[in-house]
Amino acid sequence: MEQSALSVSQLNFFIKSLFESEPRLRRVTVSGEISNFVNHYKTGHLYFSLKDDTSSIKAVMFRSDASRLSFRPENGMEVLLTGRVSVYERDGVYQIYAEKMIPAGAGALAAAYEQLKKKLTAEGLFDSSKKRQLPLYPRRIGVITSRSGAAVRDIFNTLSRRWPVAEISLYPVLVQGTGAAESVAAAIAEANERGTDDVLIIARGGGSAEDLWAFNEEVLVRAVAASEIPTVSGVGHETDFTLCDFAADLRASTPTAAAERCSPDIKEEFYSVKRLDDRLKDGFFRRIDDMRYSLQSFGVDRVKNRIVAMIDGGSQYVDSLDSRMTLKMSAKLDSSQLDVARLAGALDLLNPMKILSRGYAVCEKDGGAVRDISYLSVGDEITLRMIGGSAECTVNEKKEFENE
Repeated sequence: MEQSALSVSQLNFFIKSLFESEPRLRRVTVSGEISNFVNHYKTGHLYFSLKDDTSSIKAVMFRSDASRLSFRPENGMEVLLTGRVSVYERDGVYQIYAEKMIPAGAGALAAAYEQLKKKLTAEGLFDSSKKRQLPLYPRRIGVITSRSGAAVRDIFNTLSRRWPVAEISLYPVLVQGTGAAESVAAAIAEANERGTDDVLIIARGGGSAEDLWAFNEEVLVRAVAASEIPTVSGVGHETDFTLCDFAADLRASTPTAAAERCSPDIKEEFYSVKRLDDRLKDGFFRRIDDMRYSLQSFGVDRVKNRIVAMIDGGSQYVDSLDSRMTLKMSAKLDSSQLDVARLAGALDLLNPMKILSRGYAVCEKDGGAVRDISYLSVGDEITLRMIGGSAECTVNEKKEFENE
């Protein structure tokens, strides 16, 4: 019995189904050089090829994703492209559907940086007239950074030392790689929706230009500029400049410097209050001495004694106020130290190394954490990270458990 013939459409549909059933093709990152670039101005879609020395692949980026690009793609530009691989049924060709694209290489990064900076400057996003003063005595400070790493520790340590009376809101985000810019932008939006923070610190430790690129992406820069809460950017090292720095109300050279700019030094504030108190007391007592001298010169003993009694009572009242203020400041400092200890304990519980010390391990594939068994296939090369080191492994068998 002869097998019935397939139509071309049926065959292409079957091949497309095979592509889309392969999990490893649902999200891939490819590096290459742009060629045959076409900007379809009517629709906003981008069509091009991505090539290396020996091969090429067709690529398309639809308007919804192309509108978020922070640079203008051109032929010959080296890029890193992230997307899914599928089949265009009409022509029977496979291609990569790009969802995100960034320049690769220092020259391309610098060009993209200048392109977007020029565009946003023309829109007025970086105008100095829009910069706001930071609160002198913040009651609550929002920190937008990675949950782990040196930046969050430096910020918490600096704030607890300088201004322990403030509460800290931590918004854990991705600070590098795919989705990092969107993650930071979402945290800024969340903080503004809550409306409980007096100032926001947006921070990340140092790294290469590629590592810091998320802080140059348009979605993040616009979120910083649109924030109703004053913002401080502390990204990278002193020599690093990102577009996030220009959009923020204040740029700090490091995460630690950002924390310092947001917080007064409680010791200096205490001494300032004490100096003011001493000046008030000195002025008050000088006035008392002047009044005593005037009364003595009149020689009116009865009036003098009555006024002296009033003055002595006022002096006692000032001493009482001084004692009460000292007691309240001491109690507030004790309470703040307890709050800092509680926050430090909570931060310690979130430390990933504590979890690993209980016998757990982190499974990684292609540099990212494996959160679900569906991301693994037999034969995959994986890394198991645990206390003391890591192990390179191969998946020999895969078992999936039914949800209870």
